Amino acid sequence: MTVTQTINLITSGGCDNAFASLYGKERVSVQRERWIKLANSFLSLYGDSDVCMLSVPGRTELLGNHTDHNNGKVLAAAVDIDIIAIAAKAEDNYIRIKSEGYREDVVCISDISPEKAKKGSSSSVISGVCDYFLANGGKVGGIRACTTSDVLTGSGISSSAAFEVMCGNMLNNMYNDNKFTPLFLAMAGKYAENVYFGKPCGLMDQTACASGGCSFIDFGGEVASLRKITPDLGDMILCIVNTGGNHADLTDDYASVPSEMHSCAALMGKKTLREVDENEFISRISVLRANVGDRAIMRALHYFAENRRVDKAVKCLENGDTAGYFLCVTESGNSSFRFLQNVYTNKNVSEQGLSLALALTERMGLTCRVHGGGFAGTIQTYLPVSFKEEYRTRMERVFGEGSCMFLNIRPFGAALIDGENIIEAN
Repeated sequence: MTVTQTINLITSGGCDNAFASLYGKERVSVQRERWIKLANSFLSLYGDSDVCMLSVPGRTELLGNHTDHNNGKVLAAAVDIDIIAIAAKAEDNYIRIKSEGYREDVVCISDISPEKAKKGSSSSVISGVCDYFLANGGKVGGIRACTTSDVLTGSGISSSAAFEVMCGNMLNNMYNDNKFTPLFLAMAGKYAENVYFGKPCGLMDQTACASGGCSFIDFGGEVASLRKITPDLGDMILCIVNTGGNHADLTDDYASVPSEMHSCAALMGKKTLREVDENEFISRISVLRANVGDRAIMRALHYFAENRRVDKAVKCLENGDTAGYFLCVTESGNSSFRFLQNVYTNKNVSEQGLSLALALTERMGLTCRVHGGGFAGTIQTYLPVSFKEEYRTRMERVFGEGSCMFLNIRPFGAALIDGENIIEAN
């Protein structure tokens, strides 16, 4: 279907059922306009080619803060904001992606290597995903694409992981008959971020974006295992508050968490903390602290307890024990603050937006925790739907208009939209 035909289909309501499933019925008209605008951008930049419509959601980490990089356990969910793409095959060896608000990224797929990648750039991500596909039996080819995203950078909803998975989603649908699994797309994204982009990360963000729904993910085996959960929180809704903190120069802070956990594991003769016996670790703390320092010890203690909390939280959700689940959330937040210590950076102790947001939210008697990587960015809050506007007013008075994002769990992960149909990765 050409771009013009795609615009006509969307205009006539031919994608409304798909949009309702992805975004909710009340947002169909807004999403219709959003997709049409993106299609027109493609038309003006690349012409009236045959195209496909692709979507990848952002994610929220419900529990399991900084455990994935040490083969831990995570409870995560896709949310109903996404990066979308209008994309077409190209006959040459170039992938060109124009993301709204950014310069066009151009990658020559016949000349890819980590050494040639510009670290920290979107083009490095594209190169890394292509490299992973080629190294693991996949095909790559030329692409022209326009994207736009409401998974805002710095919002803690994994804008980077969504883009990484989108790159894999394009290749999977356009050159590989959609044969690769969501976990494959996630691993391609992680590889690109670690090796090409130059940022150490685990696999949780990409897995949640690629898989959709609410998932209990266990990274402890040779291959991550994933089990879908269907939480019922009654009249409680989820809010992510973006405190607007400065994310500059935080890479070292993020990297220190897995690095210190791995250093503890290494002293125990293991690669990751998942392989370490907790009781043996406790018995050797007096020796370990002399080698890795106290903060590393406390971060390891957070890891052990957080894995248990994930197990407990999953059981609570499966048994309809909402109060028990919220208790786990509170305990997770307290552990992140006290032991993991990722609520603010020591480089700028005068800026503690996360601490302030947590303090204000706790004063209202609500369940909350640091969200995602931490150090700056967002907190996660649960509140009654009847308190939604009051909470928004109070928090946006401090952190600015639009800082509160009220989210729903999206059942679909990386997907292709074909008229009324939503086709996910296999």
